[in-house]
Amino acid sequence: MQSVAEAVTRLQALAASEPLATLAERFTAAGHELALVGGPVRDAFLGRPVNDLDFATSAHPDDIVRIVRPIADAHWEIGRAFGTIGARLGDQTVEITTYRSDDYSANSRKPEVHFGDTLDGDLVRRDFTMNALALRLPSLTLVDPSGGLEHLLARRLLTPGGPEQSFGDDPLRMLRAARFAAQLDVEVDPAVIEAMTGMRDRLSIVSAERVRDELVKLLSTERPRPGLELLVDTGIAELVLPELPALRLEVDEHAHHKDVYEHTLTVLEQAIDLERERHPEQPADVVLRLAALLHDIGKPATKKVESGGAVSFHHHDVVGAKLARKRLTALRFDKDTIAAVSRLIELHLRFFGYSDAPWTDSGVRRYVRDAGDELERLHMLTRADVTTRNRRKEARLRGAYDELESRITELAEQEELQAIRPDLDGEQIMALLGVRPGPIVGEAYRFLLEQRLDEGPLGEDEAERRLRDWYAAREE
Repeated sequence: MQSVAEAVTRLQALAASEPLATLAERFTAAGHELALVGGPVRDAFLGRPVNDLDFATSAHPDDIVRIVRPIADAHWEIGRAFGTIGARLGDQTVEITTYRSDDYSANSRKPEVHFGDTLDGDLVRRDFTMNALALRLPSLTLVDPSGGLEHLLARRLLTPGGPEQSFGDDPLRMLRAARFAAQLDVEVDPAVIEAMTGMRDRLSIVSAERVRDELVKLLSTERPRPGLELLVDTGIAELVLPELPALRLEVDEHAHHKDVYEHTLTVLEQAIDLERERHPEQPADVVLRLAALLHDIGKPATKKVESGGAVSFHHHDVVGAKLARKRLTALRFDKDTIAAVSRLIELHLRFFGYSDAPWTDSGVRRYVRDAGDELERLHMLTRADVTTRNRRKEARLRGAYDELESRITELAEQEELQAIRPDLDGEQIMALLGVRPGPIVGEAYRFLLEQRLDEGPLGEDEAERRLRDWYAAREE
């Protein structure tokens, strides 16, 4: 957290820089107000990077375009219906929005936009007081009608008016509260939590795409756990991600000291740590984080109490993969994300057989083949899935996976494992057997692939000999 003086100095320097100074002058000359609002002002006080620049103005969209077009390298009007015009000014990308208030009618899935007349009126209809801050330009006057700066300094999340009004205007704000709890490390006011709990059913009018986008933003934070816990505690998760709270009812057979819900949150945290350790400069890996969050959701459906009282969850990996595919589809995730997450969940237990007895080279090849493009993520997910407090067991599992990764590296250098394919391709198979495209070519290809996986590269001559023998035996 920066001091107020430091933050104001930072904001003043930003507002005085080009091309923002010219932008402010042009709006003033045209007789319109302009203010830097929301996230950029908040982040200046938090000492966070100020990237996306959002402005509010008294000008309506047609006027915004007339003012911006002469000085912009490009502008776009995708958000025009909501009063928003985007523009690129040199190295800066900005969004300029007419003063407004958004709310939902009883059965609407999209907010209805009403243009407003004043900056204060625009700010008090925003989601939270820490986002209801503005810096008037070019006067550099801080506008804070709801005490947002005080709340920000105290790291408390409150709404400008009653939370029931705020969440009634846009129910998605309940999910945003969870995201800000994680992203900004703030304490959510009890009144806000109470309203989230009581109004959670209102989220049913919000589109799946908006819910998905907010969940992605939550998972992309450095510490998603506080936000996820808030969603579970308020009952919101039962509506948007019911598989997560369902895990509280189960006990992990690998670690009896914690339930599967706690285990899952720990796996997510450990996966993020590994992700940051291996790829510190890359954006958040949402696929990995989704896989970590959902990797055990098959356990409630596969729970079985064995003789003697032991609990098992046989095949929860396969069941979990199917459930994850269904949930992510309902949330309108893209097909590539759904396929990658479900594949990781399906494979996340495969390694534990290796820890009991090291695999042959054939087993290692198959592990790489089955993981495909998700091998690196599978490494991180599998390592993160070790949450036992037994240090000896933890060391054994870590050592076993170190050994497996080392063997994968060695074999990859020898055999190009990431591109495993038979020694003969489809054209060669058809020419050798004298057949046309059809099922027999696929069978022959799979036969040679199994040979390749079992023994490594055979060479074309040996592959041809084995293929002829296989085909002759098949024809008998």
